[in-house]
Amino acid sequence: MSVVGVSSSSSPAGFSESIGEALGDVSIFTAAGESVVIKDLWDQEEGVAVVALLRHFGCICCWELASKLKESKSRFDSAGVKLIAVGVGTPGKARILAERLPFPMDSLYADPDRKAYDVLGLHYGFGRIFNRASASFFLKFGALKKVWKNYTIKAIPDDKSSILQQGGIFIFRGKQLLYARKDKGISDHAPLDEILNICCTPVA
Repeated sequence: MSVVGVSSSSSPAGFSESIGEALGDVSIFTAAGESVVIKDLWDQEEGVAVVALLRHFGCICCWELASKLKESKSRFDSAGVKLIAVGVGTPGKARILAERLPFPMDSLYADPDRKAYDVLGLHYGFGRIFNRASASFFLKFGALKKVWKNYTIKAIPDDKSSILQQGGIFIFRGKQLLYARKDKGISDHAPLDEILNICCTPVA
């Protein structure tokens, strides 16, 4: 499969060329509670994967992002792209999102200790909750209505410090990082059209 927009062998700015290997060694959990190593989730030679790190399973903005990812999953599948959504919290919290949103269980993973987030250097702290990037939350009420009817605060992690974590979206081809976008605030997600254009549009 060809990937649009990326011809360089180097990683995006701010990431070492070994970031794929470092992330690959991280252990997380399936929504069913089984331990998995990230490098086992897609072909580490030529496989393409979209790794979407949600803030945590109780973040309403992340439910909205997960809903959009689910709606686009058929395009990812058709292009041979593996969708991997990771959230902070236990597998039990992941199942709440999967069952109530709903979201496909086989694409959802839990990282209760935020190990993948640390490896990728994603933003963390109070300053990222109350900033200009997070203000876009107030512009998303229409989109949030769609997921609000099934949302529950029961998905919020028991470790409340986890709500300070921000997410991001990354695209890998094998171990090579093709695209990286760190969220700057609670609703500052990568444009989905941008993700789809990079990984799901074949080069002529």
